[in-house]
Amino acid sequence: MDIAPARTIEWVGNSNGAARIIDQTLLPNEYKHLDIADVETMWEAIKVLRVRGAPAIGIAAAFGLYLAVRNSAAPDFAAFEAEVSEAARYLGTARPTAVNLFWALKRIQKLVAAHSALPVAGIKALMLSEATVMIDEDNAVCRAIGSFGAPLLAQPPERTICNVLTHCNAGGLATAQWGTALAPVYVAAEQGRAMHVFADETRPLLQGARLTAWELQQAGIPVTVITDNMAATVMAQGKVDAVIVGADRVAANGDVANKIGTFGVAVLAREFHIPFYVAAPLSSIDMSLASGELIPIEERKAEEVTQGFGKRTAPEGVQVYNPAFDVTPHRYITALITEQGVVHPPFDAALKQLFETPV
Repeated sequence: MDIAPARTIEWVGNSNGAARIIDQTLLPNEYKHLDIADVETMWEAIKVLRVRGAPAIGIAAAFGLYLAVRNSAAPDFAAFEAEVSEAARYLGTARPTAVNLFWALKRIQKLVAAHSALPVAGIKALMLSEATVMIDEDNAVCRAIGSFGAPLLAQPPERTICNVLTHCNAGGLATAQWGTALAPVYVAAEQGRAMHVFADETRPLLQGARLTAWELQQAGIPVTVITDNMAATVMAQGKVDAVIVGADRVAANGDVANKIGTFGVAVLAREFHIPFYVAAPLSSIDMSLASGELIPIEERKAEEVTQGFGKRTAPEGVQVYNPAFDVTPHRYITALITEQGVVHPPFDAALKQLFETPV
């Protein structure tokens, strides 16, 4: 089966060009590209989820940092570096939970600092080149995650198809192209194995229904959308062979921050003895945080709950709690799938070894 997901983010044109993204706020009703040529528009795109998913956000932030200083007239390196730092601080306010955002910003800042002897114009060119390289790296990382994860998706003897449940969207739309959680599904399908995905609707913004179902349908992989509160019944009926989700940040002990509702899915998977896998690149693993309790959790506007997609569904004036993410304790996770291989518990020791071992 030949699969080639759409490119979520890319650079078009020369140094005066733009970052082109798929505007995910319009899916599935409209497939439209948005060309972003200034940092303010990039900040807004990240904030309102035109571009979303930890790896894609990181790449977007790298392009955003270049766009912020592309027309800089800084007279010397010190002034230019100060502009880069201020732009990085600004972009970092767009979304606080996804560690890839800060990973990418720090990577570009480190690049700038390492080339202080170059003319400012030369540093700008390096910034754009580095952001573009991140796309190629992300594609390679996601394909590796797919290769390591595909063997975990074994169909049971009584069926001719493997049924996978996923929550939110950690497919190609959350990365440069191939995805993290869906990469093993894509690789397994390319190998000729029959795959089927249950996509949790993922309230309140319906990323599972709007995005995961859309991209799987585009790829020709059978997908069934269920509302979030149907997951327990589907599992109890024996229809799910494995759960795979992505991650916005993984702590050093293996705790995982992902889209709100992931924790509940993990608890259900444990109850029904279904393996629960988390697909995450090394860039999403934050070894500076000992546990998930230290991960900052973004809270979003009440209107996403009370007036989802423009229609009021709750009384005016009612109080709303709308965290965008939750933290799944490591004890509920069967394994982490990374580009360096599958990581099994105990995660604190395994992750430490992973980062200490030269690649």
